[in-house]
Amino acid sequence: MPDFRLRDHRPRLVDRRSFLWEIGAGFGGMALSALLAEEQRAAAGGQERFDRSSKLPHFAPKAKQVIQLFVGGAMSQIDTFDYKPELSKRAGKDFEPGGKVELFESIPGKVAPSYWPFERHGECGRWVSSLFPHLATCVDDMCFIHSMVSKSNVHGPALFMMNSGFILPGFPSMGSWVTYGLGTENQNLPAFVVLPDPRGFPMNGPINWGAGFLPATYQGTALATRASAPPVHNLFPRADGRLTADSERDTLQFLQSLNAEHARQRPGDSELEARINSYELAARLQLSAPEAADLSQESAAVHRLYGMDDPVTAPTARQCLLARRLTERGVRFVQVWSGSLNAGFPRQNWDAHEDMLNNHGREAKLFDQPVAALLKDLKASGLLDETLVICTSEFGRMCCSQGGKGRDHNPFAFTSWLAGGGIKAGAAYGESDEFAYKTVENPVYCYDLHATALHLLGIDHTKLTYFHNGMERRLTDVHGHVIRDILN
Repeated sequence: MPDFRLRDHRPRLVDRRSFLWEIGAGFGGMALSALLAEEQRAAAGGQERFDRSSKLPHFAPKAKQVIQLFVGGAMSQIDTFDYKPELSKRAGKDFEPGGKVELFESIPGKVAPSYWPFERHGECGRWVSSLFPHLATCVDDMCFIHSMVSKSNVHGPALFMMNSGFILPGFPSMGSWVTYGLGTENQNLPAFVVLPDPRGFPMNGPINWGAGFLPATYQGTALATRASAPPVHNLFPRADGRLTADSERDTLQFLQSLNAEHARQRPGDSELEARINSYELAARLQLSAPEAADLSQESAAVHRLYGMDDPVTAPTARQCLLARRLTERGVRFVQVWSGSLNAGFPRQNWDAHEDMLNNHGREAKLFDQPVAALLKDLKASGLLDETLVICTSEFGRMCCSQGGKGRDHNPFAFTSWLAGGGIKAGAAYGESDEFAYKTVENPVYCYDLHATALHLLGIDHTKLTYFHNGMERRLTDVHGHVIRDILN
């Protein structure tokens, strides 16, 4: 076999990176991952310099990691957590809140109250509809924000905003900022992991968890969540014997030489460095990923708790149980998606334009038990005390009907909830009007939610910055206030 090393044919010592490459196998298709931040900062130069404080966290954190549950398609606040009895009194009447009603793709229909009855639950007495019987048992550990507001009523821009703080693409996601700020606690797993809906990616796809102008090494690593698929595609070589250990080693050495020459000609290329880092991680993932994703290690009782034994709840149960296993192994940020951009019909997400009963009824059955189990499991193990759980949509839905059975988009008021990691349990914050149409008390934008999450992780959101295109950028832009009323 010829020596493929470029320009330097002298014997060389095997460094750490070469060793990992030469013993590794099957790195093809591996997502770029968030590791080796110190090497990446050293490689960065010129205008895109790193401005992160070397003293992070800035103060003692209440939480060590985040699990974000993203409900794609827009969950209706009126039919879930924001009880509005006035809607029942005005059912079937014209929706006339005063002024023009701005809708996404329809004209205002008649007032439509919740399709599911509400009851008070827990010692805190929070209202929850019958759509979520399992989550209703967790309200004493949850904190509801009923005054969320978005700047867009279009899914794409609103998803960008809730993930990155901007309605345009090209900005780093929250998970990327957290990873940039705090790094990883487990060098054998990515610091930022994304668990897409088994039915497919959400609208905007991987840009939702992209690193934007941050070095590419900070973007999220998406793991496969279908039961029939390995967590990382192409992590191991095929078992057909065509790729031997010797040929694998020689191939990796050749790639190393090409990458080294490419890097020498392009100093500070973060995408190349991220690719190299991903190859290193692939070698470590051959041991760590299969173990972390092996849900058979969990007891039968845990499987029943999450709903793994029910074909309806099993897909989301797998996501949530995997999120818990990743969190307890030191993954810093785990994003769990409910809903996909599926070209078929009915919609495979929460975008209930046509039929609220069928759409939210179906999606809630997938979501309710596994998410409630995640909260209970984290609490039982003590992990909830150090794990911030965030559940949000990109916006909410209108109280007037669309086509008789659906609801249109509403960016003016919707509900998110949080739990664990320094959050005041059983609390509520903000208020929408009697129609759940617009926020009337303590409006909360994504900037405030992001600032609060960073605060709980020990980060001052105004000091977590990155110099890009002549200005200091941050997750919260020039906005954001910590919502101190919901903190312990």
